[in-house]
Amino acid sequence: MSMTQILAPHLPYLRRYARALTGSQVSGDAHVRAALTALLEGDESLTQGVPPRVALYRLFHAIWQSGAEHYDDTVNEAPARSPENRLRTLSAAKRAALLLTAVEAFSPEEAAFIIDETPEEVERAIVEAQKTIDSQLASRVLIIEDEPIIAMDLENLVSELGHKVVATAATRDEAVAKAKSERPGLVLADINLGEGGSGIDAVNEILSSFDIPVIFITAYPEKLLTGERPEPTYLIAKPFLPETVQATVGQALFFHPVARQAA
Repeated sequence: MSMTQILAPHLPYLRRYARALTGSQVSGDAHVRAALTALLEGDESLTQGVPPRVALYRLFHAIWQSGAEHYDDTVNEAPARSPENRLRTLSAAKRAALLLTAVEAFSPEEAAFIIDETPEEVERAIVEAQKTIDSQLASRVLIIEDEPIIAMDLENLVSELGHKVVATAATRDEAVAKAKSERPGLVLADINLGEGGSGIDAVNEILSSFDIPVIFITAYPEKLLTGERPEPTYLIAKPFLPETVQATVGQALFFHPVARQAA
C-alpha cells in the first residue's frame, strides 16, 4: 500500500484539527500542505513503530511548531486584564492537548507523543486549558436541531458549561428568525433538518447578518470534509461526547472574542 493510500483516510480529520487549532481554514490548510509537502519531498518522514495517524499528527505538529501562528504572543490594544488578553496567554500546547484528546480522541499518551510532552504534562494542560476557556467565554447560544432529544442534550450540556441557550430551532426559517431576534454569540447547528430544510442554508443566511462562530454537528462528517468547497472550521460528529462539545465550543469562542457575550 502506498503512502498516499495509508494517509488518505486521516487527512480530512487532520485538516479539521488544524482548522480548529489555528482558528481558520486558510491557516490550518496551509500547515497541513506544508507537512505533506515536506513528507513527499523527503525533508521529513513519519515516525516508525507507531500508528500512521499518530505519526501524521506528530509530523504536522513538528511543521506547525517551526513557525506557525500560535497566538501565544499576540497582544492587542485592550487592557491587559481583559478576557481576550487573558485567553491569549493560554499556550498553544495547552489548546493542542485539549483538542487532540477531546476532539480527535487520542489517548493522553498518544497526544503526549504527538506534541512531544509527557502524559502528565498533557493531562495538566487539558485541565488548565478547559478551566481557562470555560471561565472566560460564557456566551449566548442558538441550537439548530430537529431531533428534540438531541436538542435537549445539547441545551443541558452547554448550560452546564456556563452558557445561556437563548433559543432552539428545528427548521431553517425558525433558525434565521430566532437568530435575528435573539442575536446569539454562538450557533450549534445540525446539517440535515429533515423536512425543515438545510442547517447549512440556515447558517449561511445567519452569517450574512452576523459575524459569529458556528459549530456544525452531523452524523456524516465525511460529506463536508471533502476539500472541494469551503468547509466548516468546527465540526462535531454524532454521536458526540460531552467533552468533545466542551472542547469545540471553547475553541470556537476562543477565536471569536469580539462575539463573546456574557450570559
